Order: sequence, then C-alpha cells, then structure tokens
Amino acid sequence: MAITEITVDIPAEHEKNIFGNFDENIKKIEKSLNVTMVARDGTLKLVGDTGKVRQAEQILMQLSELSKRGNTITEQNVSYALSFAMEQKEADLVTIDSDIVCHTIQGKPIKPKTAGQKEYIDLIRKKMIVFGIGPAGTGKTYLAMAMAIDAFKRDQVEKIILTRPAIEAGEKLGFLPGDLQSKVDPYLRPLYDALYQIMGAESYQRNAERGLIEVAPLAYMRGRTLDNSFIILDEAQNTTPAQMKMFLTRIGFGSKVIVTGDLTQKDLPFHSKSGLEQAVEVLGKLEDIGFSYLTNRDVVRHPLVQKIVSAYDAFEQKEERKKKLAAAKQAEKPSWKNRD
Repeated sequence: MAITEITVDIPAEHEKNIFGNFDENIKKIEKSLNVTMVARDGTLKLVGDTGKVRQAEQILMQLSELSKRGNTITEQNVSYALSFAMEQKEADLVTIDSDIVCHTIQGKPIKPKTAGQKEYIDLIRKKMIVFGIGPAGTGKTYLAMAMAIDAFKRDQVEKIILTRPAIEAGEKLGFLPGDLQSKVDPYLRPLYDALYQIMGAESYQRNAERGLIEVAPLAYMRGRTLDNSFIILDEAQNTTPAQMKMFLTRIGFGSKVIVTGDLTQKDLPFHSKSGLEQAVEVLGKLEDIGFSYLTNRDVVRHPLVQKIVSAYDAFEQKEERKKKLAAAKQAEKPSWKNRD
C-alpha cells in the first residue's frame, strides 16, 4: 500500500463551515476513508493510501465549492460526497447544486440536494407525466411545486392545479367545523404552505382569485379537461384505481402532470389496492411517462428522519420475509383431505 501525503488549501472564511462543529465533518471523512488530516495555517495535510487520499481531496474540493456558493455544509452533504467518491460515481455535489429551479419569496434558491432529486427534476423537464415515488422528506411535492411555479412565471402554462385525495386518515371530516371546503382545507394545508413559501401569500391570493392557481380535493377534478396546466396530484398512494384513472384522463393539450406518493404510507382500507400501485403496473412501459423512485438516501429533512425511514424499511423487509417463510411452511404441511 503506497502512502501519499498532499496538502489542500482551505480558505479561512470557509474553514468552520467545511470542518463542521467540533470538526465532525473532517472526522467522518477520516474514519470512512482511513486517512489522517492535520489542519495548519489555512491548509489541510492529508496522509494515507494514495487512492483514499485522492478521494478525500475530491470530497474537500466539493465541500469547499459548496461553501463558496453560500451553502451550509450538512452531515448529508458529507455523506453524499463520500458515497459518490467511494462508489466512483460521475455525479458530484457541485453539479447537483448548480441546478437552481427557482427562488423563494425570500430569495432562497430552490435546487435538488441529492442525485435522486436531480434525476427527478430532469425527468419533469423531459416527460409530460412523471410519477415521483418515495418516502417522506425526499422533496417530491416541494420540488414539483417549484417546477410548477417556475413554469407558470415563464408563461409555459396558463394555470397551476394542485390536488390530493381528502381521505380520512383516522379522522372524521364530519367533526371538522365549517362548510365542505373548510373541512378539506386541512388536508390541503401542505400545498398551501409550499405555495406561500415559494411565491408569497399575496401573489397566491391574487392568482387564485383570477382562477390561475387552484388547490382542490381530487373529487373536484371529475368531469373536467385540463389544458395548458401544470397539475400536481399529491399523496397519490391514497387514491383508488378508479380515482387515478379519472385523474389521468383529465389531462388536455399543453399540460404537464406530476403524481407524487409514498407507497409505505397508505391510508386506504386494509387490503385495498392503491391507484398509485396500479398505475405503476399499467403505465410502466409507456414512453411519455417517467417514473422517479426516491429512496431514504434522498431524505433532506433532519438526519434522524433518514434513519427512521431506513429503520422502517428494514423492519418491513424483515416482516415480509417472515410472512413468506410462514406461507412456505404452511404449504409444506400435509393436507388431511389427501390422506386415505
């Protein structure tokens, strides 16, 4: 094993951001790649196996560039850069960070933060209909909303339509106060929140009054034809097959459709088939329809959320193996009916 020693320049104004609290980012890179890093006078000396040292250098250069772009370096940034380097993928954090979809009302750029999110954004640009499927926290709906608002501002579409099924997730609509719209509004609240953050409450209200932005339960889509619109169906795992077919057949000319959902969080009656599940089976081979599958690696909320998603995935896989094993044992048991 050849030992190499190189020096990397770290700008003083970005050192704290790159190193992390109590040097946690540097320690993570050292432990993962088995290299030694020594900081001294604005430089970072790297010592270790030649290949590992070069990987560490590549990661530090990416983190430095991210910091120069105004990003706060997170644990996920470091983990992602490590995975790119160790798996020798061509993708890198700087390329992902360069793809700015639009800006929030406060001027904060909205952009993909993972390779999965970047592929999702690229697919939305290319395809007329895109299914974004993945766990909570992967940015499926938020990025779709950003793409919709950007298309609206560029006059690529005349209207934005946001919808989701108002299914009772253990709660009863009848006990909520107000008229029907007031009863379903709580189910649409995440869509309103994203709208307010990206385009501002005043802009939303102004366009909503003109009928250019519509937030409504899925049932309101029946009987309509939606031309020149950017349409987002959120929480699609809670649609029935009939509702999904109804929705997809509303699409008119000049429209773009994004369907988002998490197949692990269905609120449908037990053993009911989800419209999203069926759509994946039925439409999977159609060329004009894209499917983006995000995973726990694309979770961009608190790092603990990523661990929670991973833990549930592991648990569900274990339970599925138990069921298959039990079914196999049951099949091996002799049937009393077949005995003489």
